Amino acid sequence: MLDKLGIKRITLALPFRLNHVHCFIAEEADGYKILDTGLHNAAAEKIWEKEIEGKQITDIIVSHYHPDHFGYAGKLQERTNARVWMSEIDLQAALQAWEQPFLEKLWENYYRAGIPEEISKALTQNTAAFAPLVTPYPNVENILKEGETIQFGKYAYEIIHTPGHSDGLVTFYNQENNVLLSTDHVLPRITPNISYWFHGDPNPLENYLNSLEKIKKLDIEWAIPSHGDPFPNASKRIQEIEAHHKERLSSLKEMLKTGLTVYETMEKLFPKKLAVHDTRFAVGETVAHLEYLRLAGECERELADGVYIYHVRS
Repeated sequence: MLDKLGIKRITLALPFRLNHVHCFIAEEADGYKILDTGLHNAAAEKIWEKEIEGKQITDIIVSHYHPDHFGYAGKLQERTNARVWMSEIDLQAALQAWEQPFLEKLWENYYRAGIPEEISKALTQNTAAFAPLVTPYPNVENILKEGETIQFGKYAYEIIHTPGHSDGLVTFYNQENNVLLSTDHVLPRITPNISYWFHGDPNPLENYLNSLEKIKKLDIEWAIPSHGDPFPNASKRIQEIEAHHKERLSSLKEMLKTGLTVYETMEKLFPKKLAVHDTRFAVGETVAHLEYLRLAGECERELADGVYIYHVRS
């Protein structure tokens, strides 16, 4: 499938439980375009140096601002003088998410979530540690806009805004081949992390479920994801992901018959012992699901001694 599209996949190792990310490069008449870049670390640098040697890189497209997609974009731009493309929403998120003002607010947010101080400190440090992995920031002068098209390899792709995993995440749809470059929106084996990071849209799970419906209507024959291998019948996979979230929301409502903090809820949803990085994702995902229920009027939130308690309506 990738050969037919004129796309080469480049797999970069990640130092996390999710241990890889796929980036892509495609040749066109005036040079090469790259989709996503990995982290700014030595391993990625070594692979990209080899990959771009002797090539004219004209454009770097960033699907969303998360470090494993955005991190090396600035350094790669320095090396190639390529244009960088992102959605406006995620560009703004990228320029704030690892900076001091946001990190300082994390303390307050983690306190309100009922997270013990030592764990809160570790989570904040874990976030701050990404700064060298995402800098230097690229100079982005080209904005990816919903409904516009962009050439990548042999074909043109419609840019589809699919918020949820991040507020500004985009996917790329080629109607001729009925194929979707699904980035992190639809993955074959795991459900994409849907987290509220205490900034941006307050209801990322609702956005995500709406975005899934948007893609399901296209009835995609092949999806090419950023994690895992290309897979057929994206609509079937979307149904499985929707069922997962429906089940999680149902079990959450059962849990909230007794009032719980975010942290207490997270411990019930994710009972296994988690590394710090995974705990941060688990907290974000827990908040996203709790806020989905609250904003739908299916649970309530009260402030007790500075900590939020969630419970189902009596």
